[in-house]
Amino acid sequence: MAKVDVYNMEGAVTGSLELDDAVFGIEPNQDVLHRSVLTYLANQRQGTHSTKTRSEVRGGGRKPYRQKGTGRARQGSIRSAQHVGGGIIFGPKPRSYASKLPKKMRRLAIKSALSAKVADNKLIVVDTLSLPAIKTSRMNEILKNIGANTTTLLVTLNREETIEKSARNLQGVKTALVNTINVFDILKFDACVVTQEAILKVQEVYAS
Repeated sequence: MAKVDVYNMEGAVTGSLELDDAVFGIEPNQDVLHRSVLTYLANQRQGTHSTKTRSEVRGGGRKPYRQKGTGRARQGSIRSAQHVGGGIIFGPKPRSYASKLPKKMRRLAIKSALSAKVADNKLIVVDTLSLPAIKTSRMNEILKNIGANTTTLLVTLNREETIEKSARNLQGVKTALVNTINVFDILKFDACVVTQEAILKVQEVYAS
């Protein structure tokens, strides 16, 4: 079983934690990770883009000039696509980009991402993470103490307002809950800082 050190908020090692290889020790499936990231990004798209066709633009109700005798190409409306101010042919219209992955594939993607973090020594476990008051400088100090000096994803079991608000002004730091973590964030952020109770919950959920 994979073993990771457990740190306190001052950066001292207080113990170690054995992780289930079924969740944190598998061979990352690159194809599933790729599919998961593409699905996540597609689901973030609002799909509100819209252009007007020739039936929706303003003006152009009258035929601009007679059909024959002018020597020019025949025209039925000045709002046809070839005219300035005319409609757009086959332009984008509002649509949904939502897609879903099978449940087993989603679970495999999460386990692959977590296993990759453990293999790269980028998964940092802290025994507790709590602040008596909202203090960005204190949160920055804690992250430096435990070696999270780059972009960091903070994962806790339950929502803690002091943690969220202390971290939200730090560049490259994002907070998440156990039930909201996703493959995109795990891969995007260099370090993944997880509380001990949160990582045990993740292990409980994904080991079954």
